[in-house]
Amino acid sequence: MKRFALTLAAAIVLAVPAFAGPQYVDGTGFAVSGYDVVAYRSLDQVPVGQPQHEGVRGKADITAEYNGATWAFATEENRAKFLENPAYYAPQYDGHCAYGVSRGGKVPANPNLWRIVDDKLYLNITDVVVGFFEEDIPGNINLAEGNWPGIEPSDASTNVIPKFTSEGPVSN
Repeated sequence: MKRFALTLAAAIVLAVPAFAGPQYVDGTGFAVSGYDVVAYRSLDQVPVGQPQHEGVRGKADITAEYNGATWAFATEENRAKFLENPAYYAPQYDGHCAYGVSRGGKVPANPNLWRIVDDKLYLNITDVVVGFFEEDIPGNINLAEGNWPGIEPSDASTNVIPKFTSEGPVSN
């Protein structure tokens, strides 16, 4: 009976999706301000210290639900890729600023201030903060990883992204 109870408990735990904390969603009502998180993988990443290419806005009629938020995609193919492995494509720290998490807090992130490191997408809040993040990317990620378990369960940021206004996904 004890073995059955342990097996049942393990099955229940494994059957429940391991969702992250609350996803950052801005005034557009979409995760990552309506930008296509799969599209970042096809953009040329610039060297550290240079501004990245802008992200790709998704389309309002190509969406998926994940982690309690609506995500928009530029193509059906990108949506399908996301649905196959959403945790791979979603930005780290539920879409909050990576540098902010490294400093112990949840602040919003700008979808145009991105970097892929070790096959993970990181976003930051302002170009100045990108500079701080890029001064020591491995060190800042290490700090963020250490801080994240303690702040992940807290509410998502409700602040607006400074110096950025998203029109959200493209309407058709």
